[in-house]
This record gives sequence, structure tokens and C-alpha cells, in this order.
Amino acid sequence: MARIGGIPDTLNEQVTRFVQAPLEQPVLLNSVPKGGTHLLRNIMRMFVPVEQHYDADFVQIPNMHLHLDAFNPHAPMLSAAHLLFSDQSYANVRTARHILMVRDPYDWVLARARFFVSEEFQQDNIAHLKSGVFPAEAIINMMIFGIHQKSPGLIDIFTHNAAAWLGTGVHLIRYEDLLASVQDLESRRSEALFANLLEACGVAMPADWRERVRIGADRKFSRTARENLKPVANVVFPHELSATQKALVDYHAPGLRALLGYA
Repeated sequence: MARIGGIPDTLNEQVTRFVQAPLEQPVLLNSVPKGGTHLLRNIMRMFVPVEQHYDADFVQIPNMHLHLDAFNPHAPMLSAAHLLFSDQSYANVRTARHILMVRDPYDWVLARARFFVSEEFQQDNIAHLKSGVFPAEAIINMMIFGIHQKSPGLIDIFTHNAAAWLGTGVHLIRYEDLLASVQDLESRRSEALFANLLEACGVAMPADWRERVRIGADRKFSRTARENLKPVANVVFPHELSATQKALVDYHAPGLRALLGYA
């Protein structure tokens, strides 16, 4: 597994400013890696007592057996995961309220590329991506198609971490919808999204929900927000995929964006 660094987490100091009602059932915040999990997790932490934050690690298949306490129905916790669908993972999380976050594959490719060449991401067998040898276009293609025997491609990640969970009782939320609601908290659309999200988590919506969301979504508390990443390689990524690379995503994963509600 890769090693992830980043800024110290100080959000708990903000959580304790608010009156919190304990969870009555485990809540799992699951997503594709680089799908916006930190944003969702930090927002939801603002609605849950600190002692119910399961922050030992992000749960994944390789370490899942070490973190079964995250899903104990007799001691409910709020946990975050990049957990792919399997018989064992389904059995372990079946008692939890399961929130599944996805991100537009076009934007996900760029987010993943920036992360892979940052100081915060460490994986020995692909450390050479930070050498400056590889231009942005080549790294982006590696994010789409994967790196042979070193890192999976887009279709594998989205198939097992997102698509395979659909229809199993998960509450689906798109990163872009969450972000738009965070940026327009006074809108009816924002209120509806957070009302639905909190209901799916089994959390009553408090009157001060906007302030909690505003603090939880503050990018200074996010370890993986773009401005908190320290680039190592001198690579400049575009704000949007080129037409060719969008076509490559569609070629590599036909139907995926439509399945997730992006087309």
C-alpha cells in the first residue's frame, strides 16, 4: 500500500465546539481514491462526537481485517474507506450506513495525477514519476490506463470501488454536487443535499448545520486539498483534460460516466 503524508489534522478542536448527538449505527464513508473522501469525511465529522471518529486509518482490502471495529454495530463509529466490493467487504460493512462518493472520471484523472507527483504520496515502485522525466500528458495517460504491474487503471478502480457497490443499498453522492452545495450553502439545493446526506447517515439535521459544513469543508483542514500538496516534479497539469484524453477515458471506460450520472 502507498504511504500518505500531509498536514496535521486539527479538525477535532472545531468539532468539540458543537453539541453532538451520538451515532446509533456505524457509518461508512466510502469512495474511489482521490474521489473527495477527505471533504466528505471532514464535513461529517462536524456532526459526530469525536470519540466516535474511527481515525486509525482509511479502511481498504489489505488492512480491513485490522479495522473491523469500525463496523461494530454495538459501538457505532464514523469511518472512511477506499474499500472495493467483494464478498468479504460486503459481509463486514453490512451493518453500517454506507455512503458512496464518486467523482467525474475526467476530473479524477487530473486529481490523481497531481497527487502521484506530490510529496505527500509515496509508493516506492513509481517514485520515478517525480523525476521530471515524464511530461504531464504521459502521466495523465498512466492515470487513465494504469502502469503495468504497478498501479491499476481507471476502469479497475471505478469498477471495484464504485460501480460494483451500486444497487447494494449505498447512498450515492457525487463530489461535484457536494462541492457545489458547499459553495452555495444558502440555496435550497444545498439544504436538500445535506438533509438527504445526514438522513442517510442517521444523523438529525441541527439548526447550525451550515456553520458545521462551512468549517468541515474549509480546505485548510484537508490533508489532500490541491493547495496543501507539495509538488516534487516540475510538472504543470491542465485544469481540464484535452479532447483527446477525454476520448481516451471514454475509450477505456465506455459507459462509466453515464452510469455515475455525468453524461
